[in-house]
Amino acid sequence: MSDDVAGSGLDGPGAPRAPGHSHAPGHHHEVPTELPESVDIYDTTLRDGSQQEGLSLTVDDKLRVAEQLDHLGVQFIEGGWPGANPKDAEFFRRAAAGELKLETATLVAFGSTRKAGGQAESDPVIADMVAAQTSVVCLVAKSAEWHVTETLRTSLTEAVDMVADSVGYLVSRGLRVFLDAEHFFDGYQENPGFSTDVVLAAAGAGAEAVVLCDTNGGSLPFDVERVVGQVRDRVDVSLGCHFHNDSGCAVANSLMAVRMGVTQVQGCVNGYGERTGNADLTSAIPDLTLKMGVGTIGRDRLARLTAVSHHISEVVNITPDPHQPFVGASAFAHKAGLHTSAIARSRGAYEHTAPESVGNGTRFVVSEMAGRSTVALKAEQLGLAIDDSVLAEVVERLKELEHRGYHFEVADGSLELLMRSATGWKQSFFTLESHRVITDLREDESFVTEATVKVIVGDDRVIATAEGNGPVNALDAALRQAIGPVYPQLSHVHLIDFKVRVLDTSRGTASVTRVLIDSTDGDNTWTTIGVSENVIEASWAALEDSIVVGLLRAEADQQNQPS
Repeated sequence: MSDDVAGSGLDGPGAPRAPGHSHAPGHHHEVPTELPESVDIYDTTLRDGSQQEGLSLTVDDKLRVAEQLDHLGVQFIEGGWPGANPKDAEFFRRAAAGELKLETATLVAFGSTRKAGGQAESDPVIADMVAAQTSVVCLVAKSAEWHVTETLRTSLTEAVDMVADSVGYLVSRGLRVFLDAEHFFDGYQENPGFSTDVVLAAAGAGAEAVVLCDTNGGSLPFDVERVVGQVRDRVDVSLGCHFHNDSGCAVANSLMAVRMGVTQVQGCVNGYGERTGNADLTSAIPDLTLKMGVGTIGRDRLARLTAVSHHISEVVNITPDPHQPFVGASAFAHKAGLHTSAIARSRGAYEHTAPESVGNGTRFVVSEMAGRSTVALKAEQLGLAIDDSVLAEVVERLKELEHRGYHFEVADGSLELLMRSATGWKQSFFTLESHRVITDLREDESFVTEATVKVIVGDDRVIATAEGNGPVNALDAALRQAIGPVYPQLSHVHLIDFKVRVLDTSRGTASVTRVLIDSTDGDNTWTTIGVSENVIEASWAALEDSIVVGLLRAEADQQNQPS
């Protein structure tokens, strides 16, 4: 093969150009008459996903994530680059020692081909991959002319030889080998012959699959259709795909690649990865299985998708995106009354798929946009019997309060109390007589907040005083001190977040303030709200609601326990 002009001679766009630029589609390539019956899902969260800014995994974290991916049912888990850093080396060492027991997935070690001018059998990176003791390895190789000549600073012939030698050596050691053709789509636009020669070299040396990578993430679906179609027609090896999301098309590109014959889809749970991330497997998997009828992790495991997504987000310490397709908390949430009234009659009216199929659920969000049907559905979820006249009253009350700054869409706990009150219910756990908060600046320049509450609990008037690191903390401590002896179940209720927002900044310190408090009893979480020009008053309203909801939850749990 010539180093100046690639030798495969596929139809290409013409003159070479700088990598990273899109190109208009060439002639159309025929779509296969049948989609593949199934594809392999290859998760690279532990390697490519961990390159995301702000995401850092310990070895224990990596083991926990791998266990979750195995539970989900992916076919391959890329564990990292053994030898590249002590963390990955320890991960593979502990995995090989039996700390990682995989039931459905196969662990993969990642690394590069031999160095230019070197020998595969003596290359240290390849030696580290063999030492990782995985049955499958994935090699990465430059498949773009510009990256070979400018980054590796070697010839195109040597780049192809590096692929063939590295794959051949690892196959001779009894390993299954995948090849990631890095920068393939950009390289193919520049020099389709060379990029395809890399694929042919890997296939000829015994690679089980060659993965076409959109490393810069700039390809569009029609680029993918053309390129994958041409490569598929030229090579005799299973193809995979690896898309980054810089153009916002990573999942769409993955689906198109499968449509054109690809049988391995790489990506990350929750779309983690460098820059804008990788193809989000929590979307790609259900799209392939539910929309396209292509087998992925098995339909019996699809319902685990939401739980695994959220579990991994907790491990990596990144807050889940509530608007994430399929698995987000808002993915099947309905706010407008028109939507909810339609869904009450037919689930498919405003839901593209059954939420339960991916382990999620329908939520009816009540706000000033809510109609009677929304409130009725929410009441049904809460087990409340509300007639039409009360429904109308609740709707008007919601609109009035949200006009004043309340936001019941995010305050499910306070919403429940509001709807219960509309039926004539009144909380009887305690009655507030008064509360007072004092902040002292001490001689050592430290601030201490003291709160006193006076409440009626049953027939007793109780006064309690407590200190805290702020008004909410002090009020919470004082209230618990006052009513805790009567309600010991409060020991399981904890405040986990406190948010304050000024609603009208133009009024300065006289602005209306909204306070949100998140609470949990260990099994459930809820949010309560208070709104006032006085931040202490707003805080107390949210705090009181939080405690009442916690006591209601405890009361319901006690009633549901077998006698």
